[in-house]
Amino acid sequence: MKIITLCGSTKFKKEFEQANTYLTLQGNIVMSVAFFEQSEGFEISQKQADLLTDIHLRKIDLSDEIFVIDVEGYIGSSTSKEIAYAKEKGKSVHYYSTSGINEKVIAAFFG
Repeated sequence: MKIITLCGSTKFKKEFEQANTYLTLQGNIVMSVAFFEQSEGFEISQKQADLLTDIHLRKIDLSDEIFVIDVEGYIGSSTSKEIAYAKEKGKSVHYYSTSGINEKVIAAFFG
């Protein structure tokens, strides 16, 4: 059993949920973002953004690896920093775009 932190743009809520479900059903402990401010249209202050960034880095500290939600290869600046941080800490990095996780994989668990 591994501890995995999901990283990526919060505009990819559906893909975060797919990865969380898939990785959890593989027997992993999965940590994700606090909420999906971009996909749900939440406005947050800079202070809140800084707090969420710090919390997410602590999640990476607790993890064995990170799983990057990089839909169509998209990796924003915050996610790039998280990847660099994880690598600096010796964490493995895996990517949604090359994982094969998609609706068909999820359907196999619930279909």
